[in-house]
Parts: sequence; C-alpha cells; structure tokens
Amino acid sequence: MKALRPIGHDERLSIVDHLDELRTRMFACGAVMIVIFAVCYWQNEHLISILNRALPPAATTGLGSQQRLNASFGHTLKQASEDIGQLSTYLSKSHGIAPGAVNATKNLSGDLLRASKEYPKTARQQAKPITIGVGESFTTTLTVVGYFTLLLSLPMLLYQLYAFVVPALSRDERRIATPTMIAAPLLFIAGAVFTYFQVLPPAIHFLQGYNSNQFQILIQARTYYRFEILVMLGIGLAFQVPLLLLGLQKVGVISSQTLTGNWRYAVVLITVIVAALPGVDPVTLSLETVPLLLLFGASIVLLKVVERRAAKREAAEVAKLGGIDGLDAT
Repeated sequence: MKALRPIGHDERLSIVDHLDELRTRMFACGAVMIVIFAVCYWQNEHLISILNRALPPAATTGLGSQQRLNASFGHTLKQASEDIGQLSTYLSKSHGIAPGAVNATKNLSGDLLRASKEYPKTARQQAKPITIGVGESFTTTLTVVGYFTLLLSLPMLLYQLYAFVVPALSRDERRIATPTMIAAPLLFIAGAVFTYFQVLPPAIHFLQGYNSNQFQILIQARTYYRFEILVMLGIGLAFQVPLLLLGLQKVGVISSQTLTGNWRYAVVLITVIVAALPGVDPVTLSLETVPLLLLFGASIVLLKVVERRAAKREAAEVAKLGGIDGLDAT
C-alpha cells in the first residue's frame, strides 16, 4: 500500500493508480475511525450523559414522580417525629401522666425519625431512559458510540474525499470547492449544536410533560437516542441550504431574484421539510422552522453579494478588453 501524498493537477495516473490511492485513503479513514471509536467507547458513560442532558429532572416525570412523593413523605415523617418529641417533653412535665405514656411517645418519635431517614430527602437526579431486554444496554451503548464516532470522524472523511477529488479540478474550480468543503462540516456541526442546546431540551420537556398526570411516563433508551440523533442529523443537513443554493446559483439554475420572487413557495417547502423531521409537536416544529427561515434569508443575502462581485469582475474584464481593443485600433 502506497503512502498518501498530494497529487498534482498535471499528473496522469492510470485507473489502477487511482484505485490504489482510493484504497489507501479508505484505509486511513478506517484507521482514524477505529481510534476514535475506541476513545468514544472508553468514554461512553460521558457520551450517554451528554445525550441524557435534554431529559427533565427525574422528580417531574415517570417513575421520578414517585421519588418526589417519597421525598415529600420523608419530610412529613421527620416533622411528625419532631412534633411527637415535643409532645413527649410536655407529657413528662405534666402531673398525673403515667411514665409508660412518656416512654411510648419517645419511642414513637424515634421510630418516625428512623423511618424518615429511609426515604430520599431530595429527588433532583436526572431522569434516565430505560432498556428492555438482556442485551439492549450493550447494543444501545454501541449505537451511541457509533454515532459519535461518525460525527467526530467527519472532518477527516471530508478531507480525504477532497484530497482525492481536488487533483481533477482546475484552479478556478478549486477556488470554489475549497471553501465549500470547509464550510460544509462547520455548518453541519453548527446545526447539530444548535439542535442540542436550543431544540431538544424544550421539545423533550414538552413531549414528556404533556398530559403527564394521565400516564406513567417511561422512555426507552433506543427510541430516545434515535430521536435525538435523527433530529440533530436532519437539522445539521438542513443547515447546508446556503451551500446548496450557492451551488445552484453557480450553475445558473437560480439567482437571488428567483429566491426573492418565490419566497412563499420556499416557506411552504421549508415547512414540508420540517414536518418530515422527527417530532410533530408545535414546540419542535417552531424551533426547527425559525432557523431554516433565517438561513433562507441569509442565503438570499449571500447570493446577492456573490452576484454583485461577479458583476464587478465582468465589468472590469470588459473594460480591460475595451482598452486592449483601443490600443490595437491605434
């Protein structure tokens, strides 16, 4: 297997050489992914805790509500123990009260105090999803590790793809491809981070808290993690809209005027895309729709800037050609 090296635009390689280069880059990607997978598996508890962050406190939903009742009942027992202790003190100072009654109230106060200590004083721990079956904890952990491995390997994968394709591109094409390959993973990560902090917590809190008095709310780990990852993946891909529109503008399919004149259709299309993503509640839909509409508006501004610069370059070239023609005429 040959070592990786940059290929020049003027080099001529055979099909075998191209396949050998592709194989080498695939081996490099596989090696990097194995290392990242090992690190992610080593830190799988922290990764799962990151995904569990969007869950509400255990005291508000599901079996956690029973923990909240237990904590409240424990405080009540402790208060009852203190009240009976005071009663025992008053009885000991009163005349005509049998000593056995005083001792009984003291014993009762001690029993209640011990009972109160057996109940949790707080119930603020984070809710945790449940697993069903013998091997689901293991398979779910591997799934989470695999998703994080793919996410962390994305820059390396895109770089190897770019390094394999770029020799076939001209200098002008590289001027367009290089910023695109850099911006694509950054936009994807921005969409995933935005979803993690701004979309998932309110959406999951709303979905789990809706009509919670009528249900014993439990959440399965596999379903919960799939929902989170699909939402982050979907919005991360949707954040590629500016690059998609810029590419369509470069090939002459659309322009900024096209987007401005058909913004109503764009709003309908964005709504349809959001409706296809996981989560059908109004909170999730609104939190997903607003950033995409903002990205659409930013895309119009971006296309106008690109078109203005292209018009200036064309004007400069025309003026330059006009000057050359004038010199030739003289």
